[in-house]
Amino acid sequence: MEQGLHLMEEVDFWTSRVILTGAELDVFTHLDGDPLTAEQVAVRIGGDPRATDRLLDALAALGLLEKQKDLFSPSPKGRLLSSRHPETMLPAVLHYSGLWQSWSQLTTVVREGGSAKRAGTGMNEEQRKAFIGAMDVLGRDLSISIADTFDATRFRRLLDIGGGSGTYTIAFLRKYAQLQGVLFDLPPVIAIARERLQAERLSHRVSLIPGDYYRDTLPSGCDLALLSAVIHQNSPAENLDLFTKIYRALDPGGALLIRDFVMDPSRTRPTKGALFALNMLVNTLGGDTYTFGEIREGLEKAGFVNVVLLRAGDQQDGLVKAEKAVQ
Repeated sequence: MEQGLHLMEEVDFWTSRVILTGAELDVFTHLDGDPLTAEQVAVRIGGDPRATDRLLDALAALGLLEKQKDLFSPSPKGRLLSSRHPETMLPAVLHYSGLWQSWSQLTTVVREGGSAKRAGTGMNEEQRKAFIGAMDVLGRDLSISIADTFDATRFRRLLDIGGGSGTYTIAFLRKYAQLQGVLFDLPPVIAIARERLQAERLSHRVSLIPGDYYRDTLPSGCDLALLSAVIHQNSPAENLDLFTKIYRALDPGGALLIRDFVMDPSRTRPTKGALFALNMLVNTLGGDTYTFGEIREGLEKAGFVNVVLLRAGDQQDGLVKAEKAVQ
């Protein structure tokens, strides 16, 4: 019986759905100020008073709201879901809300196969900026850990491919004073990175180059390249094409560092990597999570040598290094 109860706890989706609905209706932002009654919140969100009251009660039960008599306000954790919070996680949670729709098709996809849209499409400028900002908040500590784990002392110029707002470029440049950076991403993302690097006072050390790594040639003149949370979006063929582009762009003697899930040979560990493979199944054309052997095979086909697993990781923090031989 105990195992059965535990199983039902794992199947429980109620908590996730309550938080996602609260985020979709932006109740945390509406409450981030003076406390309000459920009826007042209902007016602001255009909701049904009774249903709004039950939703707010549930959010309070989960510790995301505080309730004093009939007044609601965000808890410290709940304020992270307010758009007014300087490190708001609302865009990331809203991204998960979108994933709810695609994950609901998992049974159909498993039965019939097929594919969905490529990750990152369908965002307007405001949504893209907010989402990348949320990813920056999530990645700040991990980027520092990665920069500490990998010794970049001998390198002089880092190419951050799909570098977003520059979270990992910033971590490496702060750790290694000799490094210069080249951040390559789509034009709308480059605009976001420019603002961030200016705010960090590092824009003088980073060249921002707009482009699409699926279509465009990568910038040359770098001896270290970084693929941070990129390869899972791609099919093996797309990764091979990307690895080949990186190999051609890198200076002889340079290295490529890949940060992503690195699955064990059984493809069941890390657990989050096995689940993330399904996320790629329902949200990309051919994305997946990959074993070290699969990653190494693609890198070696592209011409890289000395492919090593630096860290397996329990999260999306596995590290693989590959080198371009001195010619």
